[in-house]
Amino acid sequence: MAESTPFGKTRGNGAGPPVPDNASAPWPSDAIDVRSSSSPAADHDILLGPPSGAVTPGSPQLSGNPSFSGSSSHHEDWDVFPPLDRLTVLDILDNFALPHHLEKLQKGISAQTQKVRKSKDAFKSRSQHARVRMVEEWRRRIPTPDEQLERYRRQMRAGVDKLAGRWSDTKIITLREKISFICGVMNIFISGYLIGGHPQSFHIWYTAQLMYFMPIRVFTYHRRGYHYFLADLCYFVNFLLMISIWVFPNSKHLFTSVYCLAFGNNAVAIIMWRNSLVFHSFDKVTSLFIHIMPCATLHCMVHLWPDGLQASRFPAIWDLKHSPVASATASVNILSMLAWSSVPYAVWQLSYYFFITVRRREKIAAGRPTSFTWLRRSYSKSWIGKLVLSLPNALQEPAFMAIQCFYAMLTMIPCPLWFLSRYASSAFLMVVFSWSVYNGATYYIDVFGRRFQKELESLKAEVGQWQSSPESLATSPHMVPNPDDPVPTELTMPVAEGITPGLDPDVVTATVSATEPDGGIATETAITGLDIPARLSATERKLSKQSM
Repeated sequence: MAESTPFGKTRGNGAGPPVPDNASAPWPSDAIDVRSSSSPAADHDILLGPPSGAVTPGSPQLSGNPSFSGSSSHHEDWDVFPPLDRLTVLDILDNFALPHHLEKLQKGISAQTQKVRKSKDAFKSRSQHARVRMVEEWRRRIPTPDEQLERYRRQMRAGVDKLAGRWSDTKIITLREKISFICGVMNIFISGYLIGGHPQSFHIWYTAQLMYFMPIRVFTYHRRGYHYFLADLCYFVNFLLMISIWVFPNSKHLFTSVYCLAFGNNAVAIIMWRNSLVFHSFDKVTSLFIHIMPCATLHCMVHLWPDGLQASRFPAIWDLKHSPVASATASVNILSMLAWSSVPYAVWQLSYYFFITVRRREKIAAGRPTSFTWLRRSYSKSWIGKLVLSLPNALQEPAFMAIQCFYAMLTMIPCPLWFLSRYASSAFLMVVFSWSVYNGATYYIDVFGRRFQKELESLKAEVGQWQSSPESLATSPHMVPNPDDPVPTELTMPVAEGITPGLDPDVVTATVSATEPDGGIATETAITGLDIPARLSATERKLSKQSM
């Protein structure tokens, strides 16, 4: 219930202190006297608050409702200081605990500040350490002038030693190629002599050469990863010819098959596979031998042997030559020769497909070369290669097998003419052999000449680089020079004065010409005239004088 205060303002049941009507009006004197004359006991009573339900006379009536129902402003409803009769010991204790909270908060802030300062110091220390390490690493990597000079000497010495090693290797290779060249020429000479003078001994000469060439071919091809080529038809034909000569000389069907395959697929393969007569290359001579020597051996056995010796040593050949053409036992006709030669060809083709193409598919896909992969790459730009490559991958190998079979049968069609006519057989052998000689001449003039020219140009460019910019050899390509410590000019002075590297391009040209088999004795004299240690020592002495 609202009641009137001594100050003239109506007050509700709230517990706030009395507020005068005019804020500037002075307090009544009696009220001041009462406050000033109050005893400590009275103050204690005031602090503890009046007892419940007791109202002192002459004082305003207080209510337990904390709200002001009769307040005239928002400021009066939210006064900062609570009324004195509402203060408790807990409020006073909370006021005393406030400095403790402030001190705790200040300690937390100080701890965070200290942690941030430590992190900053640690980061600064690590940065300085990393910077020092980087500077030390760069100083270690950038060599001093003496180290650059020593490195230049080592590189010059290594370059000269490399050239000397290449010259030594070239001498060894040249010696081996010279021996191969001599053997190739002698092979042609002995073979021609036996064909013209002792044709009945040519099959022995062929057998001896086959026993020599084949083990070397097996070893070299297996070492180079070409051993899948050893399963080609040409090696199979040589194997059948050896069986026909030394095991079954009476078998007419075996001889017919060998003759058609040798004069058909093997002979024409010299053109298709680009076999060449390169005397200094043992590998090329072996490849030509495997393809042409069976034809030459069969030519001697069929056309150059006397009839009596032929009937006693190779009765199958004698029977085929002297049997009537219209008889039932005649085998020298196109249908009969194609039929009998297709049997071993089918055996070889199926064996090759299952044992090489199927069982070794993963290794072939990994990069092992075969006849199919070589032909596909070699004839990829021709019309037949484009035709095969246009097919899906699953059909390319069957298409290749079909084309190869058609090619083999097509080359065997003229075989009856080669068997019956001595002159036709000789002319055919001359054409095939001349083709291999033409391929060899192309290799010597075009391929070998261009290769020699490229090697010569590369060596000249290397020597010219040494003479024009040796500073590229004196510094590492991965290092950046320090601008505070530049490279002394003494290291670059020999370039302008023509001191380094001390090699003459004309001498190098003479030494390069010695790498070829037709270099001659004059070029070897030019090599021996190049005193490598003397030139290197002179270069080092000049560099040392310039750096001092």
